[in-house]
Amino acid sequence: MFKLLRNLKWFDYIFLIIVVGLVVLQVWLDLTIPEYTSKIVVELCKVEYGTVDINVIWYNGGYMLLFAFASLASAILVGYLVARVAAGLGFNIREKLYNKIQSFSLAEINKFSTPSLITRTTNDIRQVTMLVSFGAQALLKAPIMAVLAILKILNKGVEWSIATAVAIGILLVIVVIIVAFVIPKFKKMQTLTDNLNKVTRENLTGIRVVRASNAEDFETAKFENINDDLTKTNLFANRILGILNPGMTLIMSGLSLAIFWIGAYVVKDPISFANMTTFMTYAVQVVMSFIMLVAIFMILPRALISAKRINAVLDTKNSIVSGGYKDEFNGTATVVFDKVSFKYPGADDYVLKNISFSANEGETVAFIGSTGSGKSTLINLIPRLYDVTDGQVLIDGVDVRDYDIEALNKKIGYVPQKGVLFYGTVKSNVNFGDNNADDETIQNALSIAQASNFVGKMKDGVDSQIAQGGTNVSGGQKQRLSIARAIARKPEIFIFDDSFSALDYKTDRKLRSALKKHTTNVTKFIVAQRIGTIKDADKIIVLDKGEMVGMGKHEDLLKNCPVYQEIALSQLSKEEL
Repeated sequence: MFKLLRNLKWFDYIFLIIVVGLVVLQVWLDLTIPEYTSKIVVELCKVEYGTVDINVIWYNGGYMLLFAFASLASAILVGYLVARVAAGLGFNIREKLYNKIQSFSLAEINKFSTPSLITRTTNDIRQVTMLVSFGAQALLKAPIMAVLAILKILNKGVEWSIATAVAIGILLVIVVIIVAFVIPKFKKMQTLTDNLNKVTRENLTGIRVVRASNAEDFETAKFENINDDLTKTNLFANRILGILNPGMTLIMSGLSLAIFWIGAYVVKDPISFANMTTFMTYAVQVVMSFIMLVAIFMILPRALISAKRINAVLDTKNSIVSGGYKDEFNGTATVVFDKVSFKYPGADDYVLKNISFSANEGETVAFIGSTGSGKSTLINLIPRLYDVTDGQVLIDGVDVRDYDIEALNKKIGYVPQKGVLFYGTVKSNVNFGDNNADDETIQNALSIAQASNFVGKMKDGVDSQIAQGGTNVSGGQKQRLSIARAIARKPEIFIFDDSFSALDYKTDRKLRSALKKHTTNVTKFIVAQRIGTIKDADKIIVLDKGEMVGMGKHEDLLKNCPVYQEIALSQLSKEEL
């Protein structure tokens, strides 16, 4: 928790210092009021003797009201400042956590899982800010008030002090027992919240498949199981915590009765009766101080668990660290894979084994192979979505691990298997990131990507709205806009990770033809399942179980690569080949 508090700004610490001063002032005011009450009680006890001085009552009553309003003003100001500090802390942690996640490679994201990262960025931060907003007041006020109130009552009567000590002891025993049961449940609740988010996100993302498969009941049952576990855990924790309120009420009432019972035997004169009244007020404030601490214990366990989860993300060392090399953009690039092998973090077996080839500037290198042969994994090593386990990937003779990440990304136009669009317009999606392309570049990119036709038919053209995830366009249109985005960057290297799969053969052919014509100097990597997409490539690499089993042009591979022959004959007849 203290590690997270380091994210406070310098002025937040000034606010906290002011809060400490105001809390001390508020406690002093609250503990001074009973002294004036005692003087009024002593004066009122003189009624039967007819010696009441009304001026004393007005004088002490006036101070009581003045101190009460001053205490109220302090409490309001403390609440405002603490809320400001808590909100600022939440903002700073959320920003730092988001930036940290943005720097993660796929290995770190897979380690935590997307739903868990979302929970840590939202719910966990909210738990921490709740503790700060409430705890900063209670943790400061409760101990100060308890200590000062106890000092005030020590000379008011031994019997009353013993009664108060017994009440506090019983309260502490109840708190310790409850906390011992509740903390493990709070830990479990955070994990269950992650699971609930995971199931919900998975269901909403795959809603079309769920409905097409009539799997609504299955998904509902899966959701209900996790929701039921979370509900039962939450109910158990809150039922245990529910013992606190009646327990504290019982202790408060019992203490009041004990003080009155003791007072019945010691009250002999007005001064003793006034002492009992004052003691009652102080005793209540002592118990209330411990009740405030108990309330903290209701928030503290979840907040501490949340803080631990947030720190786990912030303390994670990135497996992919930016290098210092910043090569100037020159429009062309040569890529070399030198004895590259790769296995996923934590895995025992290699996904890729001893891959070596080169791609000269302007060449088109295609990859084909069975599902799971490592095609996508191989090209993901170029933009450093993962780093090689063994060997090197070189761009213009420099290991990609030595490149500055931003400089490396500027060299690459990457189109993933699944076209990803963001909420905005066609123009904002094509001109995404740090591209800053002008209108002519955007129109040219749409033309090459064979997207001009359908974009032109949209109501507002390039200013037409795109829904989140591109749900208002088809799969093929989404792919073409994703390709246009890569083209608009004018990179030195194109990476198409099975990016033509949603296109018909005619559009596929026209798009590749336009690419070849307008990007003659750009090195292109294409992963594809269709022979027709890659048959014109300068170099085709055939992968099988992570190993390179063939490399060459289409005609050569048909003659000397059995794996390629098998794939080709499964798609086209001998005459077509």
